[in-house]
Amino acid sequence: MQVDIVTPERRLLSMAATEVQIPGAEGDLTAMEGHSTAMVGLRPGILRANGAGGSKAYVVTGGFAEINATSVTVLAEQAIPVEEATPAVMDKLLADMSEAAAINPNRDDADKAFADLAAVKAALAGH
Repeated sequence: MQVDIVTPERRLLSMAATEVQIPGAEGDLTAMEGHSTAMVGLRPGILRANGAGGSKAYVVTGGFAEINATSVTVLAEQAIPVEEATPAVMDKLLADMSEAAAINPNRDDADKAFADLAAVKAALAGH
């Protein structure tokens, strides 16, 4: 299946994949060829595209994934290749998210997103 990851700034990935692991807002899921059509909100997490040429992983902060039988298109608020997600980069993302949470009227969702991103930072530090 075709997978594309796009941010407001640029297209980050366009590849053939056998599966895409998606950090969904309602729970994680894996999309494979033949998947039923779905629009999935993203939570902060690690999105992985696995294919014959290897695996690509990105830290995403939110956005949407449009899934159908032959493709996945990810429209991410922000996406950073995992190998570029240094502790300093993750600290900056957390600081930006904390600032946004301070003015967000839906504080519970903002706090959850911050906690999800902090968990990603901790997971990356363990590898």
